[in-house]
Amino acid sequence: MPVMTRTVTAAVMLIGDEILSGRTQDTNLRTIAHFLQPLGVQVREARVVPDVRETIIATVNELRARFDYVFTTGGIGPTHDDITADSMAAAFGDTIDVREDARAALLAHYPQRGLELTEGRLRMARIPASATLIANPVSGAPGFQIGNVFVMAGVPSVMRGMLQDIGHRIEGGAVIHARTVRAKGLREGDLSQPLRDLSETHAAVSLGSYPWMRTDAEGRPDYGVALVARSADAAALDAAASALAELVRAQGQTPEIDPVD
Repeated sequence: MPVMTRTVTAAVMLIGDEILSGRTQDTNLRTIAHFLQPLGVQVREARVVPDVRETIIATVNELRARFDYVFTTGGIGPTHDDITADSMAAAFGDTIDVREDARAALLAHYPQRGLELTEGRLRMARIPASATLIANPVSGAPGFQIGNVFVMAGVPSVMRGMLQDIGHRIEGGAVIHARTVRAKGLREGDLSQPLRDLSETHAAVSLGSYPWMRTDAEGRPDYGVALVARSADAAALDAAASALAELVRAQGQTPEIDPVD
């Protein structure tokens, strides 16, 4: 089987005043990025936007023109401030109304649980005319795909359920893998120039450094740097990981290669 070399990119758009205010801590970005990585889709950008129609429209139109895929979370619930679906319809110049396939999905969920399909809940069946539904095995109310944009719920458990109906729609590219070399007791300043040199000699690999600072169980300082190599080229990645380990040894420390976090 040939190795995919095409680069496929995505952006994530997190919609909601509650994220910007700090009331809600987002976990969806991490989940989406981890979901897309083995599919050969690289998340290149993330935005957090408020529940403002004009901002949602402008942002999604910008992102869908620049990236292969856009994933949005939030704002498709039953309350007045859930304006994502209407904003997406406007962004695509589409009409929107309650759709029978979306209504059927809600009817299959709520009455079986002894709940009434109220007018408020029926708002979640408002879907742009040209969109295709994204199944929601958790709470019934569907998300949707319109063009290259996947519109999903903001509740993490519901969003994860919706991802199950997205993988088969993705045309991926090169899968990026990563190797980690952890250097306990070193600081980024110790490694800046050698790491720069390695980045030039291993041009097919992206190299990054990520410091940590904390205290151990006895309250003593615990610090170091995690050196991460990323590439779609397995041989180049292994060579870079070996070079990173040698770099750590040259600084008088013992490297931890691909540690289990």
